[in-house]
Amino acid sequence: MSAYDKLKALNITLPPVAIPVAAYLPFVQTGNLVFLSGHIAKKDGKPLVGQLGKNMTTEEGKAAARSVAIDLMGTLEAAVGLGKVKRIVKLMSLVNSTGDYTEQHLVTNGASELFAEVFGDAGKHARSAFGVAQVPMGACVEIDLVAEVE
Repeated sequence: MSAYDKLKALNITLPPVAIPVAAYLPFVQTGNLVFLSGHIAKKDGKPLVGQLGKNMTTEEGKAAARSVAIDLMGTLEAAVGLGKVKRIVKLMSLVNSTGDYTEQHLVTNGASELFAEVFGDAGKHARSAFGVAQVPMGACVEIDLVAEVE
């Protein structure tokens, strides 16, 4: 089953690439690697503001990270097309969280699990999950991605 078939089965429609609001590109390809800039969690097109450990639960954060993964796939589709993805190589997840919150890895699972579901073994990746004091625009999660392509 292709990534497109999996997305259809999951009833997921990929969004268009977001227009950068600062001095960067949404993606850059060098050789067979595509680097996607950080994508923040959004709800109804606006930043999903919140801080894990203060006013958001781990499950809410996990759902936010899953939504970021969908946005990342939309950018990956625009960059090269999902059919050309050989592997999701690496994610870096920044979780807006309090100093004593320690479940950033569980929040990030929202994205990691969806990539594995859509791409199978090629969606399993290396990753980092950090707790940070703030994310741009107060968003609860920001994730960037590196993918290997044909």
